[in-house]
Amino acid sequence: MERNYTTQMDAARRGIITPQLETVAKKEQKTVEEMRALVASGKVVIPSNKNHTCLNPEGIGSMLRTKINVNLGVSRDCKDYNIEMQKVRSAIDMGAEAIMDLSSHGNTQPFRRKLCKECPAMIGTVPVYDSVIHYQRDLETLSAKDFIDVIRMHAEDGVDFVTLHCGITRKTIDQIRTHKRKMNIVSRGGSLVFAWMCMTGEENPFYEYFDDILDICREYDVTISLGDACRPGCLADATDVCQIEELVRLGELTRRAWDKDVQVMIEGPGHVPMDQIAANMKIEQTICMGAPFYTLGPLVTDIAPGYDHITAAIGGAIAAMNGCAFLCYVTPAEHLALPNVDDVKQGIIASKIAAHAADIAKGIKGARDIDDKMADARRALNWEEQWKYAIDPETAKAIRADRSPEQDDTCSMCGKFCAVRSMNKALSGEKVDIL
Repeated sequence: MERNYTTQMDAARRGIITPQLETVAKKEQKTVEEMRALVASGKVVIPSNKNHTCLNPEGIGSMLRTKINVNLGVSRDCKDYNIEMQKVRSAIDMGAEAIMDLSSHGNTQPFRRKLCKECPAMIGTVPVYDSVIHYQRDLETLSAKDFIDVIRMHAEDGVDFVTLHCGITRKTIDQIRTHKRKMNIVSRGGSLVFAWMCMTGEENPFYEYFDDILDICREYDVTISLGDACRPGCLADATDVCQIEELVRLGELTRRAWDKDVQVMIEGPGHVPMDQIAANMKIEQTICMGAPFYTLGPLVTDIAPGYDHITAAIGGAIAAMNGCAFLCYVTPAEHLALPNVDDVKQGIIASKIAAHAADIAKGIKGARDIDDKMADARRALNWEEQWKYAIDPETAKAIRADRSPEQDDTCSMCGKFCAVRSMNKALSGEKVDIL
């Protein structure tokens, strides 16, 4: 069938129900008309590059199920693409809805094309990383055209969304120097754009040539994830002038993108104290007119290297409950190393717990159904049913097998003191035997 629209937003605004929209509406238990209106208004995005033909589409929006993104990719110190594909398969099996390829070494295009050819999850990239790698030239020698051409290459390859740090300008250089942040800029892409502006004396090319970028994204139906270069990298920098002014600029860019029917989501913090998270979500919703919010965490404390998947899950649950639509997972290796396969698993599980807890809190239709089934299985002491509803059944099974109880209808913590066992027997008129 001939495609008679440019982007999902364009189709929705013209009353066209795309196959992707129909799929998402069914997943989210909404009518196609409800979903069409949300996509048309920009409150929901369906990242779906027209060249990513094996995509199983998902919707991202605060009124939908909270989605999970998994960061992967090789580096100079860890350059085995086979291991990265193993991580991809594991992430998909565990229910991750998006994969971001953040590779920063070697020939990145074959891996990116393989992802777009074989992976059913949404694929995202950060083109500024790939610019230095693709051209094999130092950062300061690259031109604005070089950066834009890499965006086009990624779009042609089939990526569904690109993170672009469009919101910092030469004014940001003075702000960073004046406000004396503890952690300056911790965004990898943001720091590269900042450094390029400092070295060349030119304006941010992703801001200056934003209209050219929109034309590329419109042609391939690529969603722009407006990166927060000034996201706080420690609690002391949370919700400061640099972060908020960049967010205001992202709001302006969101409107410009919508004028060209290009879908947009907004990236957010970062490291944020728990008492500031809800306010951050509200500020973004207001300034960016309800565009979906995508957060890294946020991490609620700075002192947990090795456990940052937990600090991020705490912040992610609060953020999603208050309107965040998309959680970028954080692994135990955050701040320390490239995550291995087990780190990826731990990060995904922590993020999925956070997302699910938030979906229950915000009343997503059907979100609590599986919890109710788990409660029924626990009351019946039906272990096989419990594995069916567990978020990570293999780990649950392994723990029970490692410390198996004397009585099959109990666990080795309580034994015959098990409250569930005692209540079942008492309510059925049986003797409650303890000794």
